[in-house]
Amino acid sequence: MKNSKIYPWIVVALLWGVALLNYMDRQMLSTMKEAMQVDITELQSAANFGYLMAVFLWIYGLMSPVSGIIADRLNRKWLIVGSLLVWSSVTYLMGVAETFDQIFWLRALMGVSEALYIPAGLSLIADYHTGKSRSLAIGIHMTGLYTGSAIGGFGATVAAAYSWNTAFHWFGILGISYAAMLAIFLKEKKNEEVVVQAEQIQPQSNNKETVGASLKSLITNFSFWVILLYFAAPSLPGWATKNWLPTLFAENLDMPMSQAGPISTITIAISSFVGVLVGGTLSDYWVQKNLRGRVYTGAIGLGLTIPSLLLLGLGNNIVMIVGAGLLFGIGYGMFDANNMPILCQFVSAKQRATAYGVMNMIGVFAGAFITRLLGEWSDGGNLGLGFALLAVIVAVALFAQLYFLRPKADNIN
Repeated sequence: MKNSKIYPWIVVALLWGVALLNYMDRQMLSTMKEAMQVDITELQSAANFGYLMAVFLWIYGLMSPVSGIIADRLNRKWLIVGSLLVWSSVTYLMGVAETFDQIFWLRALMGVSEALYIPAGLSLIADYHTGKSRSLAIGIHMTGLYTGSAIGGFGATVAAAYSWNTAFHWFGILGISYAAMLAIFLKEKKNEEVVVQAEQIQPQSNNKETVGASLKSLITNFSFWVILLYFAAPSLPGWATKNWLPTLFAENLDMPMSQAGPISTITIAISSFVGVLVGGTLSDYWVQKNLRGRVYTGAIGLGLTIPSLLLLGLGNNIVMIVGAGLLFGIGYGMFDANNMPILCQFVSAKQRATAYGVMNMIGVFAGAFITRLLGEWSDGGNLGLGFALLAVIVAVALFAQLYFLRPKADNIN
């Protein structure tokens, strides 16, 4: 099966499920505060609940480069299976926790284990899909993240129908079972090129760069710094929409949160689905004609987010704001589908997971920064203005991307 033409798509399907579980398990806690605070009184404090959310982000961010380095040197299949098994076990144990301290340390452990997945998963998909299918494969995988984030919101529904303990238990058991299936069907993609010396054949994959050499190569790669800016700048509005778009909809449209929340999340989810599929297909076609096709597709996506951010921030009617949300989701989806494919044009296969780990860390820290900053702006009544100003930052990243990123190959080995 591993060598069949369909297996690369089976890998995408298998990892789509992991991506869903990755975001679903992390999102569940945010929806179950009211149910949990009855049994764990410390959660009645918003500050304490904030600590739980923050410890995950900080550890997840700090671990991302480390997880990338590990993924470039170990068998990615077992790294993914082990990561899923650990965070699913943590999810299960959240259901038996009885104190705030237990929840806190379990949340911290989840940050470590979940950080191990994304660099390994994306680099594995990139190795299985080259040329005509890479961006589409990455894009389809990213829809798993969107779906998991949406399903995570139903944790509160399960908690209301049964209990918050039951919600954690069953979602945890689901992940543990999926890890067992993954161990059977997921296969590592090894570099099949060989080096012949003294009539001995030795797999090239055994010649791993040292950590220092790998990091030095990345640091001295100017294109990587441009890609880092290209990734980090849109992460600001990306996290802003995750954390503050419902509030923005409620304020600008003068509607209750019970209506604003579903409208905003459904708007972004549906349009992002469309964006990754359009962006992935277009990029894979365009790169066959022009090596900058992936760069141009990502640029179109970023370009769409600029007017959408202005309209989100300054609009005052439902057609304008929902339309802006749809435009943002499509643009961000096109951007999301091409991050790893563009990285593959400038960074060696031996360093891709490390490079994406660094990018992921910067993106998470950018998210933590903008979430807090927009909170302060919201208190001052300027949340919409904050969204509009993010368009300027994205425009700078777009200019740098188009001016500096000029790939010489679609895949650097």
